[in-house]
Amino acid sequence: MPIVLDTHAWIWWVAEDPRLSRRAARAIQHSAADSDVTISAISIWEVAKKVEKKQLVLDRPVRDWIARATSAKGLFVTELTSAILVESCELPQPFHGDPADHMIVASARQYQATLVTKDRHIRSYPHVKTVW
Repeated sequence: MPIVLDTHAWIWWVAEDPRLSRRAARAIQHSAADSDVTISAISIWEVAKKVEKKQLVLDRPVRDWIARATSAKGLFVTELTSAILVESCELPQPFHGDPADHMIVASARQYQATLVTKDRHIRSYPHVKTVW
Protein backbone atom coordinates (compact mmCIF):
# COMPACT_ATOMS: atom_id res chain seq x y z
CA MET A 1 0.00 0.00 0.00
CA PRO A 2 1.67 3.27 -1.05
CA ILE A 3 1.55 5.95 1.63
CA VAL A 4 2.45 9.61 1.88
CA LEU A 5 3.48 10.98 5.27
CA ASP A 6 2.22 14.34 6.44
CA THR A 7 5.10 16.43 7.78
CA HIS A 8 4.37 15.78 11.46
CA ALA A 9 4.01 12.03 10.80
CA TRP A 10 7.41 12.01 9.11
CA ILE A 11 9.03 13.90 12.00
CA TRP A 12 7.45 11.60 14.58
CA TRP A 13 8.34 8.45 12.62
CA VAL A 14 12.00 9.45 12.30
CA ALA A 15 12.17 10.44 15.99
CA GLU A 16 10.28 7.31 17.10
CA ASP A 17 7.96 9.71 18.89
CA PRO A 18 5.07 8.10 20.80
CA ARG A 19 2.70 10.70 19.34
CA LEU A 20 2.72 8.61 16.16
CA SER A 21 -0.28 6.33 16.57
CA ARG A 22 0.23 2.58 16.58
CA ARG A 23 -1.99 2.24 13.54
CA ALA A 24 0.05 4.86 11.66
CA ALA A 25 3.33 3.23 12.72
CA ARG A 26 2.10 -0.17 11.48
CA ALA A 27 1.04 1.31 8.14
CA ILE A 28 4.44 2.96 7.72
CA GLN A 29 6.31 -0.19 8.71
CA HIS A 30 4.29 -2.30 6.28
CA SER A 31 4.78 0.15 3.41
CA ALA A 32 8.48 0.71 4.18
CA ALA A 33 9.06 -3.02 3.74
CA ASP A 34 7.85 -2.54 0.15
CA SER A 35 9.77 0.76 -0.29
CA ASP A 36 6.40 2.45 -0.66
CA VAL A 37 6.68 5.38 1.81
CA THR A 38 6.95 8.91 0.46
CA ILE A 39 7.05 12.46 1.69
CA SER A 40 6.35 15.51 -0.40
CA ALA A 41 9.33 17.79 -1.01
CA ILE A 42 7.25 20.52 0.66
CA SER A 43 7.69 18.65 3.96
CA ILE A 44 11.42 19.37 3.83
CA TRP A 45 10.61 23.06 3.47
CA GLU A 46 8.10 22.84 6.34
CA VAL A 47 10.69 21.31 8.68
CA ALA A 48 13.29 23.94 7.78
CA LYS A 49 10.72 26.74 8.19
CA LYS A 50 9.59 25.43 11.60
CA VAL A 51 13.21 25.29 12.75
CA GLU A 52 13.81 28.83 11.46
CA LYS A 53 10.76 30.09 13.37
CA LYS A 54 11.85 28.14 16.47
CA GLN A 55 8.63 26.09 16.36
CA LEU A 56 10.62 22.86 16.09
CA VAL A 57 13.79 21.82 17.90
CA LEU A 58 15.79 19.00 16.35
CA ASP A 59 18.55 16.88 17.85
CA ARG A 60 21.05 18.10 15.21
CA PRO A 61 21.41 20.92 12.64
CA VAL A 62 18.47 21.01 10.22
CA ARG A 63 20.54 20.05 7.15
CA ASP A 64 21.95 17.02 8.97
CA TRP A 65 18.52 16.05 10.30
CA ILE A 66 16.97 16.24 6.83
CA ALA A 67 19.83 14.23 5.28
CA ARG A 68 19.31 11.51 7.88
CA ALA A 69 15.51 11.67 7.79
CA THR A 70 15.33 11.40 4.00
CA SER A 71 17.63 8.38 3.93
CA ALA A 72 15.33 6.17 6.02
CA LYS A 73 14.89 2.71 4.54
CA GLY A 74 11.88 2.54 2.26
CA LEU A 75 11.36 6.34 2.15
CA PHE A 76 11.35 8.43 -1.01
CA VAL A 77 10.90 12.16 -1.53
CA THR A 78 8.34 13.05 -4.19
CA GLU A 79 9.07 16.15 -6.17
CA LEU A 80 6.53 18.91 -6.66
CA THR A 81 5.70 18.11 -10.27
CA SER A 82 3.56 20.29 -12.51
CA ALA A 83 0.71 17.80 -12.10
CA ILE A 84 0.89 17.94 -8.30
CA LEU A 85 1.12 21.74 -8.21
CA VAL A 86 -1.91 22.12 -10.49
CA GLU A 87 -3.82 19.43 -8.57
CA SER A 88 -3.10 21.32 -5.32
CA CYS A 89 -4.98 24.31 -6.79
CA GLU A 90 -7.87 22.21 -8.09
CA LEU A 91 -8.70 20.16 -4.99
CA PRO A 92 -12.44 19.70 -4.53
CA GLN A 93 -13.70 22.31 -2.10
CA PRO A 94 -14.13 22.97 0.73
CA PHE A 95 -10.59 22.42 1.93
CA HIS A 96 -8.69 24.54 4.45
CA GLY A 97 -6.15 27.14 3.37
CA ASP A 98 -2.71 25.74 4.25
CA PRO A 99 -0.80 25.60 0.92
CA ALA A 100 1.60 22.90 2.18
CA ASP A 101 -1.36 20.69 3.09
CA HIS A 102 -2.77 21.27 -0.39
CA MET A 103 0.48 19.99 -1.93
CA ILE A 104 0.69 17.00 0.42
CA VAL A 105 -2.93 16.00 -0.27
CA ALA A 106 -2.39 16.52 -4.01
CA SER A 107 0.68 14.25 -3.82
CA ALA A 108 -1.33 11.50 -2.14
CA ARG A 109 -4.08 11.84 -4.74
CA GLN A 110 -1.62 11.82 -7.66
CA TYR A 111 0.05 8.65 -6.39
CA GLN A 112 -3.25 7.05 -5.31
CA ALA A 113 -1.71 6.71 -1.87
CA THR A 114 -3.03 6.75 1.67
CA LEU A 115 -2.03 9.85 3.63
CA VAL A 116 -0.72 9.29 7.17
CA THR A 117 -1.87 12.30 9.19
CA LYS A 118 -3.22 13.30 12.56
CA ASP A 119 -4.59 16.55 11.09
CA ARG A 120 -8.34 16.49 11.70
CA HIS A 121 -9.01 18.85 8.79
CA ILE A 122 -7.34 16.48 6.36
CA ARG A 123 -8.80 13.36 7.97
CA SER A 124 -12.31 14.76 7.55
CA TYR A 125 -11.65 15.67 3.90
CA PRO A 126 -13.50 13.05 1.83
CA HIS A 127 -11.30 13.32 -1.26
CA VAL A 128 -8.18 11.60 0.12
CA LYS A 129 -7.75 8.31 1.96
CA THR A 130 -6.11 8.73 5.36
CA VAL A 131 -4.89 6.60 8.22
CA TRP A 132 -4.16 7.50 11.82
